[in-house]
Amino acid sequence: MPVNPSDPSLVRGLTQRRLGRRDALRLSGLAAASATLAACGVEGTAKKKTLDAPDAAAKFWAGKARTGQVNFASWPLYMDPKKPELKKFTAESGIKVNYQEVIEEMGPWFAKVQPQLAAGQSIDYDLMIITNSYQFSQFRDSGFLAPLDHSKMPNFKKNAGAAYTKEAFDPGNVYSVPWASGITGIAYDPAKLGGRKITKLADLWDPAFKGKVGMFSDPQELANFGMLALGIDPGNSTVGEWEKAANHLEDQKKAGIVRNYYDQSYVDALGKGEVWITQAWSGDIFQKNVSEGRNFEFVIPQEGGTIWTDNMTIPITAKSPVDAQTLIDFFYRTDIAASLAEYINYVAPVPAAKEQIKKDAAKLTGEDRAAMLQVADSKLVFPAAAEYAKLHYYVSFQTADEQANFQKTFEPIVLG
Repeated sequence: MPVNPSDPSLVRGLTQRRLGRRDALRLSGLAAASATLAACGVEGTAKKKTLDAPDAAAKFWAGKARTGQVNFASWPLYMDPKKPELKKFTAESGIKVNYQEVIEEMGPWFAKVQPQLAAGQSIDYDLMIITNSYQFSQFRDSGFLAPLDHSKMPNFKKNAGAAYTKEAFDPGNVYSVPWASGITGIAYDPAKLGGRKITKLADLWDPAFKGKVGMFSDPQELANFGMLALGIDPGNSTVGEWEKAANHLEDQKKAGIVRNYYDQSYVDALGKGEVWITQAWSGDIFQKNVSEGRNFEFVIPQEGGTIWTDNMTIPITAKSPVDAQTLIDFFYRTDIAASLAEYINYVAPVPAAKEQIKKDAAKLTGEDRAAMLQVADSKLVFPAAAEYAKLHYYVSFQTADEQANFQKTFEPIVLG
């Protein structure tokens, strides 16, 4: 899917939060996972404290009532500073919201709240946004997340996009529903390719680009592209398939096609012409195009790309879970989802928000109206069904041993 570099849905890539989110996945996913496990006293395999979803939900919600207050832990720049949505929620429900941008990385956040949750104590937050990284599994399998009562979430049932009701990391949305998502694809410099269009992951293995391909150093991102290139769904992959993908990535490396395995520095490498084609996060490409007047292209490859998701969850020790779940469902109202998308510009989990944004744009004039229509028409904010079908989540680890095996399989490619 070629993406217009002036697409306003890429603007959030200019912010520190965007860079921090990608760093967070890297820092809290694999290399830091072992340290986090050790620091938090979590051993070999995760502790399975969860019950069957219906039983767990019934047990948790029995006797729970509103308190009139929600303490909300979020990431920086995930809501308009004026908080119009929260003001509307309070006006309509009477529930006050204390919104705090206190999450910077998933690993440190888990390490911070784990002791209280393990002791059955409140972490002083009733709602928190966590990423589908390894820490999601830690939260879930340690019994730290409250099972949601979907009978009290009519807006989610009515308005959530179909892609968000079958997430591999939380099947059936037992413990989470999405806040927003982002996309990992391929970026390239058309000026270096003589008119050739990049459309597929196989292009990253093409000897024509020997020494000019950039791949990510984050093993989760790297592994996803290795598996997708072979037609393997990362969310349902097996150990044997990890090995096949690792071999495919090793072949790419041994052939001299990969110039380097990059962190955020891949952007500079593309700008300097050190690489012509690379794994990429869309927001970074917009930043480079604007700051340097470049014309780099971004595509979701034919074989598939990666979608990462930040999710709303309720800690098991929340003091106001009913209020928190009421707020969660409020965000799935079409008008509220549209308002959030207009500011966040990431993939919206409510497809109907697109038409609502167009209605909002009709009330505006000039550049404001044009900018809002661009958001509504953006394929990064509202991917079509065919594009969703090409987006995949990361591997969902069930135990720390699985995570360690995954790391052992893919990390040597980057470090060797």
